[in-house]
Amino acid sequence: MRVRGWRNGGAVLLRVLVVWAASTVTLVLLAWLMPDFSLQSADGDSFTKVGVTAAAGAGLFGLLNALVWPWLVRALLLAPALALGVLVFLLNGWFLVFALSVVPAGRGGPPTGTAVVIAAVMSTVSSATSTFLAVRVRGQQRRRMRRLAGWRATRGTPPRTRAAGTVFLQLDGIGYDVLTEALTGPRPLMPTLAGLYGTTHRLTPWRTDWSSQTGAAQLAILHGSNHDVPAFRWYEKESGEVVVSNRPSSAAELQRRAVTRSGDPGLLAYDGASRGNLFSGGAEQVALVLSMAARRSPGQRSRAGYFAYFSDPAHAVRTAASFLAELVREPCQALRARLRGVRPRVGRGGLYPLIRAFATVVQRDVVTAAVVGDVLNGRTAVYADLVAYDEVAHHSGPRGRDTRQVLRALDRCVAAVAEAIEYAPRPYHLVLLSDHGQSQGETFESAYGQTLGGLVRAGCGRPVAAGEGARPARRPEAGAEAREAARAALRRPEREVPRPLPDDPDPGSAPAPVVLGSGNLGLVSFPGLPGRADRETIEALHPALLPTLTSHPGIGFVLVHSAAHGPVVLGADGAEFRLDSGEVRGADPLAPFGPGAAAAVRRATSFPHTADLMINSSVDPDSGAVHAFETQLGCHGGLGGEQNRAFLLSPLSLSPPVPAAGAEPPGELVGAESVHRVLRRWLHEAMAHSARRTGTPAPAAP
Repeated sequence: MRVRGWRNGGAVLLRVLVVWAASTVTLVLLAWLMPDFSLQSADGDSFTKVGVTAAAGAGLFGLLNALVWPWLVRALLLAPALALGVLVFLLNGWFLVFALSVVPAGRGGPPTGTAVVIAAVMSTVSSATSTFLAVRVRGQQRRRMRRLAGWRATRGTPPRTRAAGTVFLQLDGIGYDVLTEALTGPRPLMPTLAGLYGTTHRLTPWRTDWSSQTGAAQLAILHGSNHDVPAFRWYEKESGEVVVSNRPSSAAELQRRAVTRSGDPGLLAYDGASRGNLFSGGAEQVALVLSMAARRSPGQRSRAGYFAYFSDPAHAVRTAASFLAELVREPCQALRARLRGVRPRVGRGGLYPLIRAFATVVQRDVVTAAVVGDVLNGRTAVYADLVAYDEVAHHSGPRGRDTRQVLRALDRCVAAVAEAIEYAPRPYHLVLLSDHGQSQGETFESAYGQTLGGLVRAGCGRPVAAGEGARPARRPEAGAEAREAARAALRRPEREVPRPLPDDPDPGSAPAPVVLGSGNLGLVSFPGLPGRADRETIEALHPALLPTLTSHPGIGFVLVHSAAHGPVVLGADGAEFRLDSGEVRGADPLAPFGPGAAAAVRRATSFPHTADLMINSSVDPDSGAVHAFETQLGCHGGLGGEQNRAFLLSPLSLSPPVPAAGAEPPGELVGAESVHRVLRRWLHEAMAHSARRTGTPAPAAP
């Protein structure tokens, strides 16, 4: 045992010396390459003296990073995520200036800007060297992970007798079909997930609600109810405001409504952590959660995820380098698509490259590090959302070259979490899932030369300007779903959504209809008509509107409430599906959308804030292509195509999500609320199974 201790100590000492030598060489090379930084005096120094100066400066810089840096970062955790990243560079540069100023043979520190660059390069080199050496020796890698978990080397193998925890990783927007393709073939696109699927996990599809978007899905998954969430954005007549799921104030209100309706704080209320989500799930530990961005209680100010990430200054360097690379990659990919004449395509300018870089680099890195920290600290339940694929697929398509690169990066994130689980102080179940898929197709405006807002106004007999978009807001901005997450990370105040106002000069005229888009789902509300306007009233006021909509080739069906027949789905050529009675007149307008469409639409009719008219685009029966009412190449939010097929990749050690063939009751997993019930069952199973195995009492079911 003593020999092994000396051997381990010698290996650690050797690794420290190698890292120190690499940092020293890096410092000498930077002094040679950078004109405003020198390690040599004006009258000249010997090479030996320069080397000693570099070694002393590199050694002191390394000690400051090892001993002072973690405490300094912990003191700065109240800073916003991205601001903390900037501070990392500045503070690291000042560390270098201090180190070079106090060494015996020092020449004074370089200018601050130069010091920041030098410190970033040195941190990257030392971190990469240390990681390379640790990974090559399995025992050293194990000890490195254990130190992150807070274990001491003298403890030996940590006990794993606690109840099992569960990690839920939401891969936002990845549909069942896209994932299946990424896991199969001789060279899977996502090898880590393919390895799980082939050995320890099962892959199960689940069918989304009509509102197939993150706001509705994640609210139900985390809080058990998405009642009265008809779309990503909708108009509420009583307040005259537009609710947008990813605005912090709207997300907080939706979470409050869901908790009130379900009577339960959420899936993560028992020792849980919520990372990168729209909603908290009742977790005490939150990071980059939009519903908590507007107001946060004292017990929910933990920034452990940020500490785990920025405690190594090289993390900030790598993230910054990846961020800049993504800023370059996006315009190049957009230009290549344009030169190749790729169709369909959408505009990718403005702030979108910045929003994409945030979603695919900053949010991904910080959330992954937060989850790793939660696992190594033994938290019971963790739910995290990685939004990178969804953001890129909106602009590049679900199966483009751009999205394939994102899938590979997400696979590496899963691998990092799986590695942390191997060294965690308790066993863990790793569950991967998505909230919806993506359906591709040409936008409604591109295909037909008119926006949905323009078509509705034309049907109401109102003048339509060329290229007029949906009212009342501006054209949906590129990167809208990740934009609010970036603003929250910077702690910027949320932007106000303007209220719809009458646009006619005549004060006595009725206000213009409010037309909003949520993927390929459109919502039309009439502010001048209280409550939900019925079909008969709409036809009396605007007799041409419903025929204009139902006869349009880009529209699949329109839902309206009839005073005589209740909710009615209208299709082309006078077709009707009366949902209350089940009577169908003419061709069934819901038939192209699959057997579950009627149930999904029927459920939405019970929502208090379902719009006066709910409009779903048409769907190609062969390709599943739809027409987004927003500027999105890949879209979700309504019915049609792959957007309605999400996935669950769950451990075989947990019960199946749906009953096996021949069991009662049979069927498929339908709706995000059903997914919530499955995840709750798994949380209790994980704790109960571990309790039976170890003979310890199981905690109460969440």
